[in-house]
Amino acid sequence: MIRLRLDLAYDGSGFSGWAEQPDRRTVQGVLQEALAKVLRLPRERAQLTVAGRTDAGVHAGGQVAHLDVPEEVWEAEGERAVRRLAGVLPPDVRVRSVAPAPEGFDARFSALHRRYVYRVSDAPWGVEPLWRHHVLWHKRPLDADRMNLAAAQLTGEHDFAAYCRRREGATTVRELLRMEWVREEEHLLAGTVQADAFCHNMVRALVGAMLAVGDGRRDPDWPAGVLRAGVRDSAVHVVAPHGLSLEEVAYPAGELLAARARATRRVRTLER
Repeated sequence: MIRLRLDLAYDGSGFSGWAEQPDRRTVQGVLQEALAKVLRLPRERAQLTVAGRTDAGVHAGGQVAHLDVPEEVWEAEGERAVRRLAGVLPPDVRVRSVAPAPEGFDARFSALHRRYVYRVSDAPWGVEPLWRHHVLWHKRPLDADRMNLAAAQLTGEHDFAAYCRRREGATTVRELLRMEWVREEEHLLAGTVQADAFCHNMVRALVGAMLAVGDGRRDPDWPAGVLRAGVRDSAVHVVAPHGLSLEEVAYPAGELLAARARATRRVRTLER
């Protein structure tokens, strides 16, 4: 067997998220069907492992997945795979590259960090029509400096239970490496959120808290107070998915991939 790394991009507007679901159009389902056809594999053998499962409506410009196939399959079809996938995939998902992965590579567990970007318009007339599937409209003017003051208090390793939807047996301890806001245009803000990993709804809940600070409804210290309380606060609004895009998944050098995967698999707790 040989492990292949796939670099992907998709517009999440027409998908019910990444993960395959019965009777739903998903990114995983569409890709696996195309891979089975192009690589001439049984459908059940074209199983992808992804760096991060995106929710319904969330986009990706830098998603990564891996697929294990018999070596003879890659030798027969490998050089033509990208071009053939372009011919069978729908236009809202693209595979930019397919190549044998280094030893020890795991798309999910070997990752050092994931970087998301969330875009918001505070234009009084709403979102520009061409951006409507990728930018959230916020009705109140936003102050990026206030949002950055709040964001700076959340970086580091914390239990983000207050900003996550809990899952049985899963830890909510994460290391938030970066969160900052910039104005890309007069009425367009981009929030970059980067962490070693994210729990369910974490990015969208963090963005919701930042917007409450940015428009003056909450003080810059409030999101950190919610974090310390450790429970969901009804005042934290989980924003709509369509403003969010997974832009990058970063990995260590080849010789460190397996060690990184082992470290990531441990269940993290915070020292008290």
